[in-house]
Amino acid sequence: MMKPINVGLCGTGVVGGGTAVVLKRNAEEIARRAGRPIVITMAATREPERAREVCGPDVVITENVFDVVNNPDIDIVVELIGGTTIAKEIVLKAIENGKHVVTANKKLLAEYGNEIFAKAQEKGVMVAFEAAVAGGIPIIKALREGLTANKIEWVAGIINGTSNFILTEMRDKGAAFADVLKEAQALGYAEADPTFDIEGHDAAHKLTIMSAIAFGIPVQFDKAYLEGISKLEAQDIGYAQELGYRIKLLGITRRKPNGIELRVHPTLIPHKRLIANVDGVMNAVLVKGDAVGATLYYGAGAGAEPTASSVIADLVDITRLATADPENRVPHLAFQPTKMANLPILSIDEVETCYYLRINAQDKPGVLADITRIFADASISIDSMLQKPAPEDRADIIILTHLAVEKNVNGALAKIEALDAINGKVVKLRLEHLA
Repeated sequence: MMKPINVGLCGTGVVGGGTAVVLKRNAEEIARRAGRPIVITMAATREPERAREVCGPDVVITENVFDVVNNPDIDIVVELIGGTTIAKEIVLKAIENGKHVVTANKKLLAEYGNEIFAKAQEKGVMVAFEAAVAGGIPIIKALREGLTANKIEWVAGIINGTSNFILTEMRDKGAAFADVLKEAQALGYAEADPTFDIEGHDAAHKLTIMSAIAFGIPVQFDKAYLEGISKLEAQDIGYAQELGYRIKLLGITRRKPNGIELRVHPTLIPHKRLIANVDGVMNAVLVKGDAVGATLYYGAGAGAEPTASSVIADLVDITRLATADPENRVPHLAFQPTKMANLPILSIDEVETCYYLRINAQDKPGVLADITRIFADASISIDSMLQKPAPEDRADIIILTHLAVEKNVNGALAKIEALDAINGKVVKLRLEHLA
């Protein structure tokens, strides 16, 4: 056996602890695969007692992360601290010092990935980030290597466990968002401040990374469209179900002739689709390639050992490839850095999709005719319609449309909302057939 690869661990929380445990437990198997042992020799942490417990007696424990990054004996730095302040400093310093980096930090890569990958390229080191997207599911590897023959057409993912759990509970119990959120917090699935998860930030960070790899474009998180689940009403989940759809918080990125769609929002999906049946805190990513068709990747999107599984796979990859010439390694964002495409990210107004619309109207003759005329004038074609009695002699009219451009739909809705018979704003949700 060759001499071990020395790993410096920054952060010994849930994922850091899981990484230490799995690496130790499967040490022999991992060494057989990697061609040499992979050993954590140093760990930086704010909780030395816990670190000692998970890392064992042989690991040097420090409270200063820069001890790890500046240690000449460390080959690979694993960044599991999160955030974009100290983590960014650690990663850039490790690269500067000629060390490879493994990170699970989706926010860091979605916001500063271009700078980080350029620096790594310049220094001839690797930055691996399988654990940053969908926890233990090897989706980065699938997109970047497994599907490399394909022109990727679109990627659609349930990539935030917290919001998927909330939507699953709302559907199963017919409960209101606020009540289910409290339950999720009590179970530890949602943070005290859940904004990052429920408003789509976390999903958009992950989607930004997948989009860059799928289409060979720079990461552009600031151009992503985000719409969360906090305004979703139980009745729409019920109506969707009646029409044969499930509502999921979906991250969607699609290649179009005029640019790339990059959007996260609650989405109706036909209930027969496998991905519509991904429930609770599980994650799933559906990828459509021109040669392969649709492929689905399902599994745990978070948790100590599932995420550690991805961190360690990256450690093995780097161990195998560390000796390869930098230009013969897999490029960070799948395409050669000099061949990145300069495709625009489309604004939500330019997006083309199908729509679920709920219109609250007076229940009297002629109202439906007015509504359908407005859609016809805007060249928006109706797929199906459902009418339900609502309180005070009103009706809920639910309309599903065929493909339409968002700005045309918004224009039509403004005209419908201006009709005397219409009460309040129209509820608008997007619908994807994912066929």
